[in-house]
Amino acid sequence: MKTKIVGARQRLLPACGLLAVCAWAAAWAGAQAPVRIAAEINSAEHTTLKNSLHPMAQAQFDAGRLAAETRLGGITLTFNRTAAQEADLQALMAAQQNPVSAHYHQWLTPEQFAARFGMADADLAKVESWLEQQGFSIDRVARSKNAIHFSGTARQVERAFATEMHIYKINGTQHFAPSTALSVPAALAPAVLSVTNLDDFRPRAHVILSKDSRAKPRFTSSQSGNVYFAPGDIATVYDVKPLYNASVTGTGQSITLVGQSAIQVSDIEAFQSAAGLTVKDPAQFLVPDSGTATINGVNPQQGGDEAESDIDLEWSGALAPGATINFVYTGNNPNYGAFDALQYAIDEKIGTILSSSYGECEAALSGGTMGSGAPIETTLEAALEQATTQGQTVMAAAGDEGSTDCYGNGLSTTVAQSAAVDYPASSAYVTGMGGTEISSANAAYDESDTAYWAAQSSSDVISSALQYIPEVAWNDDAYEGDLSAGGGGTSALFQKPSWQTGVAGLSSSVTMREVPDLALYASLSFPGFLYCSSDTSAWQGQQQSSCTAGFRDSGSGLLTVAGGTSFDGPIFSGILALINQKQGYSSGQGLINPMLYTLAADSSVYGSAFHDITSGNNYCDAGSPYCPGNGGSLGFAATAGYDQVTGLGSVDAANLAAAWPASGGPSTAIDTTTTISASSSAPNVGVSDTFTITVAPATGTVTPTGTITLTVDSNAPITETLGSNGTYVYATSFSTAGSHTILASYAGDATFAGSSGSVTVNVAVVSSGTGTIALTPAPSPSTLTVAQGSAGTEMLSVTPAGGYTGTVELNVDAGSNDTALQNLCVAFTNMNSAGLGTLPITGAGAQTTQLILDANAADCVSNGAARKPGMQPLRRMHAGATAKADPKSGVPVPLTAALAGLLLAGMLGRGSRKLRGLAGLVLLAAIGLATTACSSGVFNNTPTNPPAGTYTMTVTAQDSANANIAATPATFTLVITAAK
Repeated sequence: MKTKIVGARQRLLPACGLLAVCAWAAAWAGAQAPVRIAAEINSAEHTTLKNSLHPMAQAQFDAGRLAAETRLGGITLTFNRTAAQEADLQALMAAQQNPVSAHYHQWLTPEQFAARFGMADADLAKVESWLEQQGFSIDRVARSKNAIHFSGTARQVERAFATEMHIYKINGTQHFAPSTALSVPAALAPAVLSVTNLDDFRPRAHVILSKDSRAKPRFTSSQSGNVYFAPGDIATVYDVKPLYNASVTGTGQSITLVGQSAIQVSDIEAFQSAAGLTVKDPAQFLVPDSGTATINGVNPQQGGDEAESDIDLEWSGALAPGATINFVYTGNNPNYGAFDALQYAIDEKIGTILSSSYGECEAALSGGTMGSGAPIETTLEAALEQATTQGQTVMAAAGDEGSTDCYGNGLSTTVAQSAAVDYPASSAYVTGMGGTEISSANAAYDESDTAYWAAQSSSDVISSALQYIPEVAWNDDAYEGDLSAGGGGTSALFQKPSWQTGVAGLSSSVTMREVPDLALYASLSFPGFLYCSSDTSAWQGQQQSSCTAGFRDSGSGLLTVAGGTSFDGPIFSGILALINQKQGYSSGQGLINPMLYTLAADSSVYGSAFHDITSGNNYCDAGSPYCPGNGGSLGFAATAGYDQVTGLGSVDAANLAAAWPASGGPSTAIDTTTTISASSSAPNVGVSDTFTITVAPATGTVTPTGTITLTVDSNAPITETLGSNGTYVYATSFSTAGSHTILASYAGDATFAGSSGSVTVNVAVVSSGTGTIALTPAPSPSTLTVAQGSAGTEMLSVTPAGGYTGTVELNVDAGSNDTALQNLCVAFTNMNSAGLGTLPITGAGAQTTQLILDANAADCVSNGAARKPGMQPLRRMHAGATAKADPKSGVPVPLTAALAGLLLAGMLGRGSRKLRGLAGLVLLAAIGLATTACSSGVFNNTPTNPPAGTYTMTVTAQDSANANIAATPATFTLVITAAK
């Protein structure tokens, strides 16, 4: 069978023309990147970048100019490749996947990639010089030498790229973006692929959060008898346990998850404890220039980002408990998101398996066309090609909106209700993960079916699935009354890759990339997944905590439940880590799709290693306004073999691992852990800080040897030798305030596997103790209009004078309207533990920050505390104002006590005359408790949104160390309109 597989793979390799052969030969001979910019770069002549206008920057959403002094960090200018470089790259990727090639699985380092496919140093210097002439500051050059990251103001962006920066209000949320296509100097234009991070449109998390108790996720509950998916269940249904029994746990492998919110490690630990796993924390990496690590990202009103990251980390580690789990995430800079985290993980080669649960429909990214300057696909595509050459395998969720992936993006109704697929799952360099479920008509859905599920007992049965449970395509549109189905269809951007062939259901008449490649359980309700998260936007109505009593909230007894294709990428990443360990792929496999389709083309392998899903569909069945008139037929049905809703189907992990060709036998390298500790986590600007890097073995007492590569904020990497005790001490200081990240990568040696670690320090600005500050809304005067139930953003500008430096603290209040707005939440871009906004001032020139005002009371109020991390209510609820639910009955305590009191009063009243007076007192107390229960929302748990009206908001600003340095308070008008 191995011979058949190799032969099939050779047939899938693309033919290369003479240009490719020549370029490839030159590259292997050691050719360096050519000098491409001959003329002087100046702004006299400009060339428009094709497709550089974001499709959401539409006139109908335009709300005016962005304040000229608004500072944008981490703007990215990405370079394209020459025709010869691209031909060389395609030939290299083909050779790396060809088992008979001398270059088979000979992966590149980022430096090797830079030398062959990046820009020449001379060209980079010219571009940096031009950017500095425009007033920008250079943040860093990508390790692959294909991008420059820089920062500046909106005014500098407008002048340099011949555009205007505008504010856009879409579906109640405020964004910013260029209002016209960008232009660059003519001498530079031929080398530019894109200029990105000029807007704050972030990709969407593909997770569906449970909001009520309808969901029936599965482990056998001791309270209700409902069954829930926990890690042990997935290990059973997808036949992972035989690998565990053979001591295959993912040891020596590394999985990297990407996100756009910080996490609380205690959630990951709680999940591992509840599932019976060994507690093991992930290694965390904050993307440089992306801002300060912040829970839930820069838009707290959206919610879900923290929960998404929790899911990804928990479930990937659960399936591969022996693997190293990395988390690469972005901070609170609004123009950074999960796609930036993915690119950073590739550029720094963090992990051999990468998984993204974020994406966007193709039309929402580039308007449906590819070409030079397209803002995101071309940029991310270039990074995904780099990942392939470095041996990194990339997974991505295919989406949760079924066949209509563009719904909810603010696009026209015609586009929103048309068939579309999700990117990056639609990329040919990514394994796209679709969704399945257990049919509600299947007897297996009934927890009383003891053929599939363990029976209810006096305690929760953590792993209750007994065998594989037949799957159908995931489509809960009609059940949920919303879009809730597996994404899939045909790409509008990418040609069908040569390897997508050979399996029944794949037609040569379809010339574009078909999505997805695989599918796993994804439904929220049939059955759903357990996880642990402090993200309150993911909690059910009476929930007070997550996983404080096993998988349950100790107060209400409720479980934290979710669904979506977000689970599938992390789960299959864990399964692939097991395959890699078992078959000896210690340095990764790169793109695995050619192997997946080759294996599936063998009928005997397909019958044992895959579960062919032949029932169900991803039609748009949610009705108006989600679907067009023909919604019932818009989409794809599951069929024998490949289909555009479940791909090749799901997997039998043990059989798939056995069928996968070996790479010279299992790896014997000992796993390692690289950690970095800082002598000070908050050093001052210009003060030296010491970092101790330690590389430790997972087993044994022998100390790892060799070298480590250190990267400070992604500046030029430096290589150092470990000491005899496996440590290295590094000292440095920082010239700018804010978050700074030190990344250490251990290369490994003949005995030990490589690993990476990082630490982030928050550098503080020492107050000058002199000077003054001025505060203004920007633009000024300003009126912010927000509808009840939605949120908006006000820009604030702080201008120093007289040599002032330091950290400014900002606060906001509504004066006499404080009580009326007690359910209004506020959040600044950066906030300290006291709930005050913070803004470092390091030199002359105005600095800006965002103030978010959220008029959705459900986001704010929960037992008198801020409902969402990072959000602070203007006036907190009095302690105890929110009713506490009885964990078993689900009825709030005041009402339970009231009913008990009424019953007792009745009993007393029927007794002796002496007890009747006491009965009256008990009755009065019961009525009081009932009143409390009703007023606290027993019968309507939704808190009241702030009332519609016009309010004057006052913002104050003062130095954090010297209260005598304070700005004159600034005011702006907040208009809350009635919800429609």
